[in-house]
Amino acid sequence: MTGLPQAVLLRRGAYHDSVTLMRVSRALSELPGVEAAMVAMATDLNVSILREMGFDVPECDPGDLLIAVRAHDPDAAVEEAGRLLTAVDRPRAAPEEQPPLTTRSAAARGPADLVLVSTPGEYAFFEALDAIEAGLPVMIFSDGVGLAQERRLKELAEARNVLVMGPDCGTAAIGGAGLGFANVLTPGPVGVVAASGTGAQQVTCLLDWAGTGVSHVLGVGGRDLSAEVGGLSARRALRLLDEDPATELIVLVSKPPSPEVARAVLGQRLGTPVVPALLGTGDLTQAAEEALRALGRAVPEWPSWPAPPGARPAPKRIKGLYSGGTLSAEAALVAGQGDFVDYGDDAFTRGRAHPMIDPTLRVEALARTGERDVVLMDVVLGHGADPDPAASLAPAVAAAPGTVVIALIGTEGDPQGLHRQAAAFQEAGAAVFTSNAQAARHARSLV
Repeated sequence: MTGLPQAVLLRRGAYHDSVTLMRVSRALSELPGVEAAMVAMATDLNVSILREMGFDVPECDPGDLLIAVRAHDPDAAVEEAGRLLTAVDRPRAAPEEQPPLTTRSAAARGPADLVLVSTPGEYAFFEALDAIEAGLPVMIFSDGVGLAQERRLKELAEARNVLVMGPDCGTAAIGGAGLGFANVLTPGPVGVVAASGTGAQQVTCLLDWAGTGVSHVLGVGGRDLSAEVGGLSARRALRLLDEDPATELIVLVSKPPSPEVARAVLGQRLGTPVVPALLGTGDLTQAAEEALRALGRAVPEWPSWPAPPGARPAPKRIKGLYSGGTLSAEAALVAGQGDFVDYGDDAFTRGRAHPMIDPTLRVEALARTGERDVVLMDVVLGHGADPDPAASLAPAVAAAPGTVVIALIGTEGDPQGLHRQAAAFQEAGAAVFTSNAQAARHARSLV
């Protein structure tokens, strides 16, 4: 800590979405004379981070807003934060027509093919319920929806003959239109049903590298193949893709599922072959390769960029700093050792932007690693993700005392520029792989 003065402002009940708060925090941090700045909802995680940063945080509730600044003139910086937030809140010119106030009234007003819900989790259930009762499929991007609520939504959707994607469905692609976090994918014959967003991104990016495109990606939420939910959405999604004439093969992606549910889902009578990509029975790269072989296509050598030579102490342990839960679980299984943290878990994203958007927590975690650590981490590209992850993460990689191995998940069409990102991380001293499983094996070999 330095001796610069600090200021902490508490605004009771002043909610802002996490992406807005991330942008305001960045804008403040870039002001001259500002050493540290954070604007965030007062969740337990954010309060603990601020206290670790040396700020004196007053008693507060998760629904309160905190503005914390350490600077030569902290009061001026806090005033600027207020100005930025006011600009966000300023109402636009009144529309000629009152906008609909509920999902059901919006659906009744005009034609719609899909409802996308992205609200705080405690409100997402009711909006999704509105969509289903209106007879529309729904993608629930939100997390924080209870298991019992998820089951109820999916049972109702089955009765109404519609699909529920989610909750916590971060990735989907319908007829080439990406939803949530979405890579730029070539159209093709493979359909994907995914109880995992980053798992779907890994498989589809590898297929794209191999010149094999994708028809649709139907995310169903990370808990769909659990015993509690019973694979209700996965079953429907498989049937939908089976009826799609553009889909010649289906890949089913999931974190380790309930064995009984997986057997029941895969046991459906379908005319389209299904390749399982279920963690615990293999890795995602192997599943992508199996899909290619099933289509009679060649399996390429997956691109990688070796770390530049340099003397480092012999590593002793693996530390996983991940933004994708399935990628973290896969790396832990393949590496067979180490401590792994999924910064995309609900515990870290309440009141904060997802780590695929906001790198702050992982930058701080990199700084806390040791010289005998192999740091294994993912960087996920595509629409919705950080427009230039190397800009903030590559300097942190270069400053990290240990050895860094990166799984770079993306395609050549992604807006961040996959080769540019790979070159930046390689120049920072990291080994870079397009296969997360290969990155984990490399990390294991170093230890």
